[in-house]
Amino acid sequence: MKAQKTTARLRPEEREFLARLSGVISANPFATERAHLEAIVSRGGRIPPADRALALVGPVLEERIAALEARGIAALSAVEGEDRRLLEHAFLYQAYERFLDRIDDLIRAQFERGDEPAEVPFAGELLHLLKGRGFAQEDALRMLALYYQIRRADFFIARTLVGDSPSMKLLRRALWDSVFTSDILAYWDHLWNRMEDFSTLLLGETGTGKGTAAAAIGRSGLIPFDPGTGRFAGSFTSAFVAINLSQFPESLIESELFGHRKGAFTGAIDDHQGLFARCSPHGSLFLDEIGDLAAPVQLKLLNVIQERTFSPVGSRKPLRFEGRLIAATNRPLHELRRGGRFRDDFFYRLSSDVIEVPPLRRRLSEHPRELDQLVGLLLERMTGKPDKTLAAGVLERLRQGVPRDYAWPGNVRELEQALRRILLKGEYAPARVAAGEPESWQDAMAGSGLTATGLLRRYCKLLYERHGTYEAVAKVTALDRRTVRKNVAGDSE
Repeated sequence: MKAQKTTARLRPEEREFLARLSGVISANPFATERAHLEAIVSRGGRIPPADRALALVGPVLEERIAALEARGIAALSAVEGEDRRLLEHAFLYQAYERFLDRIDDLIRAQFERGDEPAEVPFAGELLHLLKGRGFAQEDALRMLALYYQIRRADFFIARTLVGDSPSMKLLRRALWDSVFTSDILAYWDHLWNRMEDFSTLLLGETGTGKGTAAAAIGRSGLIPFDPGTGRFAGSFTSAFVAINLSQFPESLIESELFGHRKGAFTGAIDDHQGLFARCSPHGSLFLDEIGDLAAPVQLKLLNVIQERTFSPVGSRKPLRFEGRLIAATNRPLHELRRGGRFRDDFFYRLSSDVIEVPPLRRRLSEHPRELDQLVGLLLERMTGKPDKTLAAGVLERLRQGVPRDYAWPGNVRELEQALRRILLKGEYAPARVAAGEPESWQDAMAGSGLTATGLLRRYCKLLYERHGTYEAVAKVTALDRRTVRKNVAGDSE
């Protein structure tokens, strides 16, 4: 008679600990509730923000699993039901923490290698560990890809979008959700290979960093691991393809996006591969300034998003778009939609996820010390290394030339150029407070006899810098929107 297989059961305190660990794993690492769970599971320990994506309980978890192994619970087959699910999360997280540093080394190596996928020297060891715990080969391969994805997302979200203001914390949380959804465990069970169906629309003023936010999403997609080559199927350095639509005339937009065949139009002397064709199946295509598109191109893009196919200009052969679409605009889409210049159906197809990138003035009003963080990050990008002495000197010059309540109408892009000006010239003064120009509209009114028209224009411009839309200024001033627009666009007196 064949012996019946017996399984163990987790003890109540073990089950409680592993359930809390599952809660941490599923939560957004940039969410406040995640920080609370971290404190519980890690016995009050804190992790630096840039390294806290699923990295918190190491030694505590090792002790717990060692105790389980001592009771004969060393693989998934030892337990059943919900216990098995909890143990699966614990084993997966333990493997993640053990290989964390080597995954980070891989990210650095891939930066150096560029678009050619780098070797993954630890892949065999990691896959052997997971299979020893009872995971199937296919699941172990996918988990290796997820580990790599998590670390890349943490890098691009936490280290390229700095700031402790509430609006920046909210932005990082939203970007993580755009990559993994609000529950990474549900993402892994149901959506890991379906994220191309979820487009993202980024809204924000010019210069706020929409491109950086888009790149954080685009370079954080899941890339499968190929055991035959010992490398991932592609490099994240080439996974993000971007175009600024406002830079091209309407007659060339379709060719840039979809490509064209030789002879398709005058000047088409050769075949041209468009951006949709060049986008990796594991990457994203970023369409910046989507609000500038003409209605006919909007309709064609709508069809591409719906059908996932497109044809080059001059060809009827359908090609498949397998990447993810990210779009951005600094224009008020509600105004464009109301005026019939932006199709409603196109908007709804783009807006699976809508994320606002906050203006710099809001960030600094919420957390003035954020300026120090930004200056440090931007200078490090410019010089190739962090330098606190340089940053302190540049900050001092910046504060000497810029009023404390300056609205930074050019946002982070303006700040970046201000730092370059200081590095070159030793000083920076915003255009509206340049030498020989009154520092404010109040000074201009008192010192140079502004007319009523000139005063209204300056006041409207000031409000527009703060609020960002003509409608908001109209509401504050009780003026017609067209009057506001005329005053904001007009020359100062």
